[in-house]
Amino acid sequence: PNGVDASPSASPPPAPATRAPVASVASAVRDNKSAAPRGWSHAPTSITAAWLLFSLPLVAWDTGYVLLRPWTMPGGHLHWPLWVPYALYGQVDYVYGWKAFEARNGFTSAQGALNLVETLMYLAYVWLYLSRGQSVGGPAGAKKTVGGRAGALAVVIGFSAAVMTLSKTVLYWANEYFSGFDNIGHNTMTDLIMMWIIPNGAWLVGSGYMVLSLGGEIVDGLALASKTTKTE
Repeated sequence: PNGVDASPSASPPPAPATRAPVASVASAVRDNKSAAPRGWSHAPTSITAAWLLFSLPLVAWDTGYVLLRPWTMPGGHLHWPLWVPYALYGQVDYVYGWKAFEARNGFTSAQGALNLVETLMYLAYVWLYLSRGQSVGGPAGAKKTVGGRAGALAVVIGFSAAVMTLSKTVLYWANEYFSGFDNIGHNTMTDLIMMWIIPNGAWLVGSGYMVLSLGGEIVDGLALASKTTKTE
């Protein structure tokens, strides 16, 4: 009656819900996936990767020959074609030939069994890196690293395997020295260098590098953890 509208005032319509652009969401997902593991992380060096790529197939080949003797030796039904080169190498190093086998020398099979253990450890190291690693971006492009417990476990396994390989190779050389070069002393110096020293020396260098590289990471990680604990 006073000319004033007594009806309740209409509330303004609610603002439409805003959605993040699809491109922004996708970018965030990519950034989250490519984020580097917080704190310490590990990635094999290019030398370590190359060494494993080179050595693991050869060790598997060698282990198969040793553990499947005498079938893989000359005259055995598994000798041709995969293990034919061992007919020559068994004459260079009697540890791999008929002399050691007929004498029931257990050193050959013992080191072959350890080769199998080491290979499984190296494969576990590679598997942890490939399956648990995350790709991170950088100036040189994407690179995979593995952190946390999986990364620590990978480094410990890889380091332990490398120590085993290095120790076993040193033992192999020491066995010849302390036996008066009983298994290789019949070779000419040229054959000895080309067929025994260089091939076996490669395992000293490769495994020695991994021991220094991975061992250095373990020491650095422990030092970082100790420093963080003191700071807190």
